[in-house]
Amino acid sequence: MVVKRNRKFKKFIQELENIKGRHTELVSVYIPVGYDLNKIIGHLQQEQGTASNIKDARTRKNVIDSLEKIIRHLRLFKKTPKNGLAVFAGNFSSKEGAIDIEVRSIEPPEPLQTRIYRCDQKFALELLKDMMDNKEVYGLIVLDRREGNIGLLKGTTVKEVRKLTSGVPGKFKTGGQSAARFARIREGMAKEFYKRIGDEANKEFLNMKELKGILIGGPGPTKESFFDGNFLNNEVKKKVLGLKDLGYTGEFGLNELVDKSHDLLAEESIIKEKIVVQKFLELLAKNPGKVAYGLKEVKKALEIGAVETLLLSDSLEDDVTEQLEDIAENMGTGIEMISTETKEGNQLKDLGGIAAILRYELS
Repeated sequence: MVVKRNRKFKKFIQELENIKGRHTELVSVYIPVGYDLNKIIGHLQQEQGTASNIKDARTRKNVIDSLEKIIRHLRLFKKTPKNGLAVFAGNFSSKEGAIDIEVRSIEPPEPLQTRIYRCDQKFALELLKDMMDNKEVYGLIVLDRREGNIGLLKGTTVKEVRKLTSGVPGKFKTGGQSAARFARIREGMAKEFYKRIGDEANKEFLNMKELKGILIGGPGPTKESFFDGNFLNNEVKKKVLGLKDLGYTGEFGLNELVDKSHDLLAEESIIKEKIVVQKFLELLAKNPGKVAYGLKEVKKALEIGAVETLLLSDSLEDDVTEQLEDIAENMGTGIEMISTETKEGNQLKDLGGIAAILRYELS
């Protein structure tokens, strides 16, 4: 079975991670893009001969049988799939002493460039795991004169990676020369603080190959002073997408920065998720006839083709998700998987994790 959708891709990897071999009896085969399947089959037949030299009888039999399963499986394909193919075979039985040799294959979401043949106590999954990770990352910087925070937006997750605090005192309230002197000292301390933030941001972002852009935000004019100064490396500064006025710093400020950057992050999954859940919640409040939620109501609407967009929480059981996805695909319905990493995602989860925006009102 070739699996392409991301959720099933993740599930596929998790299933294989749970399989442990008694010895080096689990077989992993990676077939690169455009590689001749007949050559792979020929190589695996040679490996069957080599495996006959394995001393342990049970391991020998399991490896030979696994290779045979893979060879038969590959003969079902007319040619190598577009992105290549990863095939795994071994004893999938969870019962001690029982043997159940099975084969699994997957066309990965990204092109395979590496050919691998490996027998081990666990399946070789590193290449697939790398593909599962969201490659696009955004840098986040929020600051005022008291606090600076550096974070990352990866997929739907906002994570703080650095927190800095300053010793810049509050404004001096008396007049005269003392006040002017105090203001100069205060300004000098602020610049030193901006330099510290810039140094940490440069360290974090300069050599980050997957970095797609940087967002800067904060209360008042501090963010402009920071950006206009020479605190960021020029290569880092080129990646700044925009500055946003915020009410907060800290972790709350990092999340506020993402929330206020919809225009800059319109194609990112976290923004797409927020927008579609917000649309559902607004319709629920103002025009409840245009939405449905809960398994029974949503399934009914799906089956008659009334659903425009199906919203599914990633907290749902796989069998429920697959059941609803299958109906939605048959009806040409859009599907949005919603992460529980966001406030909106948790709101959907609280409603049961299943919701729908309808094409028309149901009586």
